[in-house]
Amino acid sequence: MSFLDTLSVARPEVFLALASLVLLLVGAFAAPRGATLVSWLAAGALLFAAYLAATAPMGAIFNGGFVGDAASRFAKVGIYGMSAVGVILGSGWLSRLKAHQFEFPVLIVIAAVGMGMMASAGDLISLYVGVELQSLALYVLAAFRRDDAKASEAGLKYFVLGALSSGLLLYGASLIYGFAGSVRFTDIAAAAHAGVHNGVIFGLVFLIAGLGFKVSAAPFHMWTPDVYEGAPTPVVGFFGAAPKFAAMVLFARALGDAFPGAVDQWRSIIIILAVASMLLGAFAGLAQKNLKRLWAYSSIANVGYALVGLSAGSAEGYQSMLVFMVLYMVDVTGFFACLTALTRDGKPMETLEDMAGLMRERPGIALALTAFAISAIGFPPFSGFIGKVFVFRAIIDAGYSWVAVVGLVSSVVSAFYYLRLIKVMWFDATPGATDAPPVDARVIAYAAALFTLPVVILAMKGLDPLSKVAAAAFGLS
Repeated sequence: MSFLDTLSVARPEVFLALASLVLLLVGAFAAPRGATLVSWLAAGALLFAAYLAATAPMGAIFNGGFVGDAASRFAKVGIYGMSAVGVILGSGWLSRLKAHQFEFPVLIVIAAVGMGMMASAGDLISLYVGVELQSLALYVLAAFRRDDAKASEAGLKYFVLGALSSGLLLYGASLIYGFAGSVRFTDIAAAAHAGVHNGVIFGLVFLIAGLGFKVSAAPFHMWTPDVYEGAPTPVVGFFGAAPKFAAMVLFARALGDAFPGAVDQWRSIIIILAVASMLLGAFAGLAQKNLKRLWAYSSIANVGYALVGLSAGSAEGYQSMLVFMVLYMVDVTGFFACLTALTRDGKPMETLEDMAGLMRERPGIALALTAFAISAIGFPPFSGFIGKVFVFRAIIDAGYSWVAVVGLVSSVVSAFYYLRLIKVMWFDATPGATDAPPVDARVIAYAAALFTLPVVILAMKGLDPLSKVAAAAFGLS
């Protein structure tokens, strides 16, 4: 394979890396009015990268360290598409606050490069490089409004705990390399198939702990509520979508490609994380009044549902995780688009009390929030119900029906705070008029709300992009 053929497999990442350098130059020379131009160029670059990902040739390059397959194609299209939405939503929000800087879209593009590497990781080195490239950009995005004390605190907490998780990840990777004799997932799988050494299992536990932080699975969730509350609202919407999807794909690739013969060893750990995440997210969310903190616990619970599919350890389980995360990614982006659109007297509306009477003030936004809440509950026939059916069916087929029962219980418990939000919006008295919502946030919110409806999901059946992935995902066809 020639050098150009090698690069063609990774052409989305190569293109975005070059695009980030060009965008930096454009922003620097076009200042102080270059932020808007850079934002639109960044969004266009991300959408073009999604096209490149969909059409990129398949194969393993860089000595197996970078893998292009159906699963990575599918993941990258979603990652880059949602990153483009994050650029548009965040740039509009910052512009309205007179705080827009061209570095914001550039950081999202750099994070997207890292997320693409995570989706295509074929060894422990590319896994770590992808995770850190994404994480370093996210730390800065969390504290992007450095004059805001909460945002600065959120960025600092995220950075400190992220460094801890990186240490766990590296220690686990070093143990796996020491006992398996290779960093490549295929070689690790062969070594594990020949006989799983206790040292490899010990390293795998640390690796799972490090990745558990990245997806905010309990008990590694401690950063999530504070970071969600303090970070800028559109940044939180971005955090909950593309980076979390990329981390879950990396989770599946690390376990499915490197340890396919050790499913019995790692399944019990993933089930513990899944059950803890579902229950903690459901019960801890009951006490929340701030909607960003509430959705932080909701995200923890939803990561638990995704881990349920992953713990099945089968092609059906990996497929169910991919489907669930795509549907959840749209829901969380739409919800935070609604929060981005809502202000009263110039102040953001972020508490339950702020949402009182919203149906009379802004019926379109209220209906969109209602759709996201009902979908998050898992009420049929919305998209959240479809996602949960996928993951529960996968774990039941694997012989762990009790995990699905725990998931159903946590769904019932969490329904309280979703229904409370709907009740406040529809029936409580409004405290005052809301400001006119911006067009960009409103359009994104409405589009995401339409996606939760069954008619749109059924329309996708003709393209069938979700179900085709499992046949080639993670080498389990």
